[in-house]
Parts: sequence; C-alpha cells; structure tokens
Amino acid sequence: MQSISMRMSFPQSFRAVVRLFGLLMVAGPLAIILVFRFLPPPVTPLMLIRAAEGHSLRQDWVAYERIAPALAEAVIAAEDNLFCKQAIGFDFNALQGQIEAWWDGERPRGASTITMQTAKNLLLWPGRDPVRKLLEAWLTPQIALLWSKRRILEVYLNIVEFGPGIYGAEAAAQAFFGKSALMLSRREATQLAAVLPNPLEWSAAMPSPHLRQRVAVIERRLPQIRPLLACAR
Repeated sequence: MQSISMRMSFPQSFRAVVRLFGLLMVAGPLAIILVFRFLPPPVTPLMLIRAAEGHSLRQDWVAYERIAPALAEAVIAAEDNLFCKQAIGFDFNALQGQIEAWWDGERPRGASTITMQTAKNLLLWPGRDPVRKLLEAWLTPQIALLWSKRRILEVYLNIVEFGPGIYGAEAAAQAFFGKSALMLSRREATQLAAVLPNPLEWSAAMPSPHLRQRVAVIERRLPQIRPLLACAR
C-alpha cells in the first residue's frame, strides 16, 4: 500500500514543480520588468560576465534628458530604423527575411531590434544559442508593452556595452571623449553608435577605416529616417 501511495503522489509532486516553474517563468521576469520600468538596473548579467573575464565595470546612470538627443537618433539609425513604429518590439519584415535566408541555406545575419537588445542586455547572457534567443523573444513583447519607447531607449543607452568594461552613454562619453553624455557632438554620438556591434574590438575614440565607413553610412541615413525618429525626442 505504501509503494502504491508513493507512485500516486509522484505525479502530483511533479505537476506541482512544473506549475511552480511555470509561475516563476511568467511572474519572475514580469516582476523585474515592472520594477525596472521605474528604477535603474543596478547591474546586468553581461556586466558580471565581463567582470569575471577581468574587465572593469564603468557605468554612471543618467536620465534620458541628460543624454544628447543625437545619440538616441544615431543608435536608431545604426541598429533599428523602425524602432518607433514597432508595437511589440519585433521587426517582422526583417525576421521574415532572416527565416527565408536560413531556409535557402544562407547564414542569417540577425534581425535584432533595440527592444530585443534591451531584453538581452538587461536579463540575459550574450551569445546566439537557441535557448537565449527563445527567452529573448519571450521577454521582448513584455518590455515593449509595459515600457514607453523613451524608457526603452533610456535603459538601453544606460546599460549597453560601448567598450571593454564601459557601459552606458555617460561612462562612454567620459572614457572616449572626456565630456558628459549631454555634451556629445553629433559626430561623437555617431561614432559611439557605430561601435555597438563589436564594442570589444572597435573604439569610438580611435575609429578604424572600417568604423569610419560605418559612421559615414549612419550619417547619410539619419536625414532619410528623420520622420521615423519622433519617439526619441
């Protein structure tokens, strides 16, 4: 009788664990996202990973109004032209293109939006493994629906990696240009936006020929997407 009772209770215990795990997966990230809708994140997983790799940790949170508008505009031009128009944080046309490239046997180049990058930088680890991408896709619409566009930009510009151990606009402006984020020129802001795909190798203060080409592309694109930048102002 005892063994029968144990066999009957095991499925019940397993179901309870599954329910608890499901509750944590839903409520845990949601609670964190709600908290960081109002409060500055004190640290991110990437910062801790880089610190373990031996990098320093330089970050100074500043309000969105204390960051030069040129930086938000340059980041949108460099990373996600349609940011202001995305309802739930995805660029579905770009995603479709990447799926078609994968189906044709080509290597997808990515269709990451600023909201997706915010989710990744805030709560996840770097890399392209399927588990991380799945979690990123789960978190992105929650951030898009619960935060304003300006809040997404504010958090992103304060936690994104601009160089080895350098996070956020203020720390980057001080490290590379010796000034506050509010005083960045348009060219300096564009150079910072240009390094985002590879901040460990590229320097905003000493741009390589390749980086200067990226800067030129962003500068040409900015006037073209001016009508799409309303949410950054």
